[in-house]
Amino acid sequence: MTIPITPFNSQHLEAACRVLADTERGLTGTQIERLLQEIKIADTSPGMTKWKRLFNALAEAQDKHQLGNHLIMLINRAMDPVNYARDPNAFNWRRDELNVVLAFSGFCVREDGKVAHADKATTLDAARARAGRLKAVLESRNVHAEVLKYCRAELLDANYFHAVFESTKGVAERIRLLSGLTADGAELVNKAFSIQSPVLVIGPLTTESERSEQKGFANLLVGLFGAIRNPLAHAPKTNWPMSEQDALDILTLVSLIHRKLDRAEKAVTPAA
Repeated sequence: MTIPITPFNSQHLEAACRVLADTERGLTGTQIERLLQEIKIADTSPGMTKWKRLFNALAEAQDKHQLGNHLIMLINRAMDPVNYARDPNAFNWRRDELNVVLAFSGFCVREDGKVAHADKATTLDAARARAGRLKAVLESRNVHAEVLKYCRAELLDANYFHAVFESTKGVAERIRLLSGLTADGAELVNKAFSIQSPVLVIGPLTTESERSEQKGFANLLVGLFGAIRNPLAHAPKTNWPMSEQDALDILTLVSLIHRKLDRAEKAVTPAA
């Protein structure tokens, strides 16, 4: 049985339509036509710009039935992840932008593309935080993909504590994958990036400067685990407040570390 949803006010409905029918990253006219047919509402103004066409159709359905269900039905179909198999960035952009808009009406789009109830936001800052404002800032800085790989869900919830924790765990996991080692923390770093018998190198280690860089990078990694990851692993979240600015700074550092790891290669073992 479909649960009746209160009609969306015109501003919220328009904002959602502007996202769905965005000029560059929105649905095509053909897709809008198909979706309107699927949810069985009239395409009242097919000759208008995409967002107005979508708005007029949904607004008329709301007025006629005094329900907001049609917008939710359309979003559920439009955000079906199978539609984005070849363009996941489009899914992420639409989901983030829709979540900003829907937050004011007490809804959100989940990772599976389905609309769910959420606490209603009353300010733009709150809506942006819920939709992943921090993630957007990091992406604008061209943050390394490995950072978001380990903390996307936490970022979307504006859960800075766990976002940082998961990203630092991701650094250790990547070192293990690159090196084949199974240790953790300082032990892992010291084995992987030692000067005498390294498993991984970020340069040829033929000059004092290259050896100094390797040693400094190892110290940076040990510091990341000792000063950030390990305390987060053992302290309750309430005892370790994590502001947005702190999270941004730490995650940017993690991004730098991953770019260094992009250069890492297995050390050449000298011939016997």
